[in-house]
Amino acid sequence: MSIGIDFASNIFQFDIISDIVLMLPCCVLYIPGSSDIDLLVERIGPQTYNHYFIHSLSREAEKDKDIVAVHAAMKMEPSFELFQDNFPDRFFDVGMAEQHAVTFSAGLACGGLKPFCIIPSAFLQRAYDQIVHDVDRQKVPVRFVITNAGLVGSDGPVCSGSFDVTFMSCLPNMIVMAPSDEFELSRMVATAAQIDNQPVCLRYPSGAIVGIDNPISTTPLEIGKGKVLIEGKDIALLGYGAMVQNCLSARSLLSKLGVEVSVADARFCKPLDIELVRDLCENHTFLITVEEGSVGGFGSHVAQFIALDGKLDGRVKWRPIVLPDTYIEHASPNEQLTCAGLTGHHIAATVLSLLGRTREALLLMC
Repeated sequence: MSIGIDFASNIFQFDIISDIVLMLPCCVLYIPGSSDIDLLVERIGPQTYNHYFIHSLSREAEKDKDIVAVHAAMKMEPSFELFQDNFPDRFFDVGMAEQHAVTFSAGLACGGLKPFCIIPSAFLQRAYDQIVHDVDRQKVPVRFVITNAGLVGSDGPVCSGSFDVTFMSCLPNMIVMAPSDEFELSRMVATAAQIDNQPVCLRYPSGAIVGIDNPISTTPLEIGKGKVLIEGKDIALLGYGAMVQNCLSARSLLSKLGVEVSVADARFCKPLDIELVRDLCENHTFLITVEEGSVGGFGSHVAQFIALDGKLDGRVKWRPIVLPDTYIEHASPNEQLTCAGLTGHHIAATVLSLLGRTREALLLMC
């Protein structure tokens, strides 16, 4: 028996001699032809969001024979190959034909299947006309899985997923959600599998997982329902997707300075959890929305609601933290987040500035 090891997408075959081979820390391993998705988890554990997505999708596919996957990208990662090996008749790789992937998925959905259309954020842009006319306008239940969302490190601005929240959340019939960790991702996959009357999309980053205990769940989420993670006072941080973790990092930094902030996970951009937003506005002086996406996305939906709801007429003040209006060049993920002003330190410094503690905010950035 042999295993495949992916070093920067170059596949090598090795005979299994001992378990030492399976414990290499900087490579992705998979077992070609394996019929048991749990085998991968038991031997090495999923290390990326792609692993957790495929693990969750495979569990749903084992329960529901109508679930199929349509994949469009420049290359197929080992985790997707694992799904293809397990469900060869239910996986369709179309290469870089994103427009075809969307219309093909719409046709499968109209035929009674449950397609998960998997496309990187930067390349989903190429199929926007099909998303609007072939899917959303007709309320066809295609489940879009947007990979490589947000900044992508050395892949640079060409592959950066900066705009998907903005261009997907403006569509009238689209449900838009983003997980804050791998546990939330598994629940969103289960949620998408149950939605059968309109399109839905979820996004996740290309980076490493959070690494929480018991990360897999098959319990669907209530549509449009976020959650408060930590109760504080004066200032509320409302994070969307992966930026929830940076909000928690900011909260940790601020607590050492005697500042206790609330942190909430929005989960959904559309439909927005209006009760959560109202509660945060009514119990805090400042509301800060944080997202790894361009202007016009999650924060804009929050602003639209609180303006129409009259919350901006009262004491609450809103501040958005989004990607800057420029293309972030090639760098490490941490360097890109620093350039974009989205690190935990940047978020904490924003809080201190709002509280009038400008000197401490500057020191935090040194």
